Amino acid sequence: MATTTRRMTTEKDLLAMPKDGQKYELVDGQIRVSPDASFIAAGRFHDDKVPDDYGSVAPDLAVEVLSPGDRPRYGLDKVGEYLEAGVRLVWVIDPRKARAVVYRSLSDVRELGREDALDGEDVLPGFRCTLGEIL
Repeated sequence: MATTTRRMTTEKDLLAMPKDGQKYELVDGQIRVSPDASFIAAGRFHDDKVPDDYGSVAPDLAVEVLSPGDRPRYGLDKVGEYLEAGVRLVWVIDPRKARAVVYRSLSDVRELGREDALDGEDVLPGFRCTLGEIL
């Protein structure tokens, strides 16, 4: 029986992706197109200089926007990766269901509906909007 091996994609491959307006990310050794966002507070980079590569600084806030083709397990895997990397606050937004799930940890989880507020809390002080405002 023949076996196939898949080459793991690297950060170097990700940096070589075309500048075509798409946002690409590296997930489990594969490059994926992503509509997501992240926030890193001022003062977290060495000498306050944003690195040219992806660096080693975990975001303070990660926002994962689920696409229609995303499996629920994919979103939960991403949350685990974010939290393990040191992300302090994760928002998983599901536009089709008009809901968001807020994670501080895998045990500190809150579900929000369209009328509930996404709040930056101590991670992004002063940011607050209803989920419906961004859907």
